[in-house]
Amino acid sequence: MEKKSNQSLVIVTTLFQRKIMYSISRNSMNAISVLFLFGVLFSNALVAHDFETPIWMEKQYKSRRISSYDTTHGNDDFIKVPKGKTISIAEIRGSGIIKHIWMTLASKDSMVRKNTVIRFYWDGESKASVEVPLGEFFGQGWGEEYLFNSSLLVAAPKKGKSMNSYFAMPFAKGAKIEIENESAEDIPNLYFYVDYEEWKEPPPTDLRFHAFWNRQITYPKTKDKRENEWAVLGETEKNPLKWEDHYLVLETEGKGHFIGLNLYIDSPTPLWYGEGDDLIFIDGNRTSPTLRGTGTEDVFNTAWSPKEVFMHPYFGSPRVGDSVGWLGRTHLYRFWLESPIRFEKNFLFLLEHGHANSLTLDLVSVAYWYQSLSQKPLRKLPKAEFRKNQPEINFRHLHKWRDSFRSEKGYGEIWGHE
Repeated sequence: MEKKSNQSLVIVTTLFQRKIMYSISRNSMNAISVLFLFGVLFSNALVAHDFETPIWMEKQYKSRRISSYDTTHGNDDFIKVPKGKTISIAEIRGSGIIKHIWMTLASKDSMVRKNTVIRFYWDGESKASVEVPLGEFFGQGWGEEYLFNSSLLVAAPKKGKSMNSYFAMPFAKGAKIEIENESAEDIPNLYFYVDYEEWKEPPPTDLRFHAFWNRQITYPKTKDKRENEWAVLGETEKNPLKWEDHYLVLETEGKGHFIGLNLYIDSPTPLWYGEGDDLIFIDGNRTSPTLRGTGTEDVFNTAWSPKEVFMHPYFGSPRVGDSVGWLGRTHLYRFWLESPIRFEKNFLFLLEHGHANSLTLDLVSVAYWYQSLSQKPLRKLPKAEFRKNQPEINFRHLHKWRDSFRSEKGYGEIWGHE
């Protein structure tokens, strides 16, 4: 019955959208804003199809919340997380599904979002299924604060200070959420909601929510060690596949499906960073990718080397650099909600850093997926001192590069294009 109801909702949605399109064709461009609004509403309404029945059907769960409210009935609706300490903010017994998490915090540490870690544990497991720096889990890179609007993660006003997750997180025998403050400063104000459904019986799935953080400063794997892209330095190389040379997005064993990726790119060159292909190996295949892409911007559903802020429920670029070319920081995201990438035994997601792995980049990623609980723990998250940002490259460094170029040419009448 539930499957049939979901199919009916999709049919109604499709017919409604067709009606809007017909209206647009008759009533000019003024209706485009209406189409955009309803498109976003319907795409978001269909997002959590795995664990939701249509909105109008009777619900069988009990609504529950754990929050940082002031237990003395005052207005100090926050908790303190001392420096170097780990605090459990939610311990839930029984069965249910976490449906929404809201969080905001204040600290003297400007990098507190990068120096704070969030962990999730399911069904009494001692191994965390999620261990990710707080900001990067919620779609906020480099310890920064900026607006981010997607179907599953939202950083809302003021200026991205409000962090929200809408990932459905099922559990059968309890759930626990921890916050660790690895900063040298206390977190005097941590505000949060954990909204969840309490179920009488376990949700009908063995899959649990996971997230994996990775970071690598890549270097050219070209034969001549040159950072050549777009044939700027001559013909580009055609290197054979060596998957160990690629950036690792995720490697996991078990049964499940991959649903999302936040990729934070810091480029020390103005050259385009995005010619690297995505390679996905499924269920033991390591010689030829099961799924192979055509470029980094293509993974994130964009095209032709974009450099603009754009946010869709499923993909986008909420933060781009403001320097010359593609120098500096770019945040990209993608959610495979239309068809999560399924695997039965294992899963490997690799990404080239430039064509033929030719570029130096500082890459940080957070991968999101569901899978059965594994006896193999995730790779341990590096401590805060090993997660620091690379120094910013600015106009002073560019001018020093110019001076080196002029020196190489013997100074004199050098414009810079030679």
